[in-house]
Amino acid sequence: MPVVPPPSRWHFDLTRAQPQDDLVGTGADLEPGTLLAAYAGGVFPMGLGRQGRPPMGWWSPDPRGVLRLPDLRVSRSLRKAERRFEVRVDTAFGDVVAACADPSRTGRWITREVAAAYGRLHALGWAHSVEVWEPGGALVGGLYGVAVGGLFAGESMFHRATDASKVALVALVELLRADGDPRRLVDVQWRTDHLASLGVTEVPRGEYLALLADALTAPLPAPWR
Repeated sequence: MPVVPPPSRWHFDLTRAQPQDDLVGTGADLEPGTLLAAYAGGVFPMGLGRQGRPPMGWWSPDPRGVLRLPDLRVSRSLRKAERRFEVRVDTAFGDVVAACADPSRTGRWITREVAAAYGRLHALGWAHSVEVWEPGGALVGGLYGVAVGGLFAGESMFHRATDASKVALVALVELLRADGDPRRLVDVQWRTDHLASLGVTEVPRGEYLALLADALTAPLPAPWR
């Protein structure tokens, strides 16, 4: 089971958040308790400076990109791609975060401080990676995020081989729905065309918070309990 950290001294309250304003706060810290309180409240961190540097911003997109587990769409070509790779969970968390933070990536926002913060969450059993490997070879794709109850809050994904990040997302959904609990949800923050092709949709903030409240009542998937 994950280790519960000391509670945060910060409080995340979206009652004053304005519709369609994604940025809802600044400051605070990246302690494990703060991050967990943020995700449970529908908020996540991303720096406001160049390439994610301080000050820290706290975001609650309106609308929010979500993947309901029954909505996952897997094309025939993606099923074929799955057979080319090996999928592992939590065997190379730091490597996945480092790949997502690659300075050459467009829109890079993961700083050393952010990477270290999620490394601490991983050590406590809250943050997880889904990794895609060439059989017997290199890490070619993956994603990482935070699991709280039935919520998986996706933070970032990467690929070095065609379809590898999509394979990681499909594997994540299959892990989450293995025991059939309908309350589980994948939060992807913002919808992109790439994610929409897999079934991601947008919902207003209020609807997301209702889905979140339901997801938090679900147990963690069996591999992470």
